[in-house]
Amino acid sequence: MAGHSKFKNIMHRKGRADAARSKLFSKLSREITVAAKHGMPDPAMNPRLRLAIANAKAESMSKDVIERAIKKAQGGDAETYEEIRYEGFGPGGVGLIVEVLTDNRNRAASNVRSIFGKHGGNLGETGSVAFMFERVGEIVYPVAAGSDEAVMDAAIEAGAEDVESDEDGHTIYTAFEQLSEVAAALEKSLGEAKSAAVARRPRSRTPLSGEPAATLMKLLDALDDEDDVQNVYTNEEIPADELERLAS
Repeated sequence: MAGHSKFKNIMHRKGRADAARSKLFSKLSREITVAAKHGMPDPAMNPRLRLAIANAKAESMSKDVIERAIKKAQGGDAETYEEIRYEGFGPGGVGLIVEVLTDNRNRAASNVRSIFGKHGGNLGETGSVAFMFERVGEIVYPVAAGSDEAVMDAAIEAGAEDVESDEDGHTIYTAFEQLSEVAAALEKSLGEAKSAAVARRPRSRTPLSGEPAATLMKLLDALDDEDDVQNVYTNEEIPADELERLAS
């Protein structure tokens, strides 16, 4: 398994404002609704729904809000949602994958394309970026879960494939097909995770600094603020000191 990494992906930075938190709750609720619509409404019988609920609880979403999101699926309100993946390039040739959950394909495509265009990026063809990433299970724990060594030992015992630990916490990677099993095993040894989800991990990183890094930050912020966007993955590598300056 890999050693520890001090690189912190800018999509995981803390301290988002209340407005951003509201958007996060909307995205979490939408994921719960779609997961319940595409499978059983019982999380015990629906791994995707189980993970969506766990992630919502990790962000302190109330039980009532979670239950309303599930009932919304049972009422048929989620039938029009489409899951779409966009691929493109940002400043400095950084690869981006944008996962969208929308009830209006044309609106989503127009907005995502506009965001890329305004911030030094451009959309590519399907498959132009996906090969740069591997699909993985990603389980995130806070620093308080244990020491780097303790988390590494627990991850090995649970059957995980890799661990990255830094001052912000521990990210454990596993084969995406084994996410539920590994997450359940880790919960027994480390407690409840902050989040667990299928994600896309870069196979390699693209170094970035200076103005291109600042422009990429603006691009990612704009995508974060777009209602239809659920997840954004990038393969940039920005020096830690510069990343801290840009995120402040």
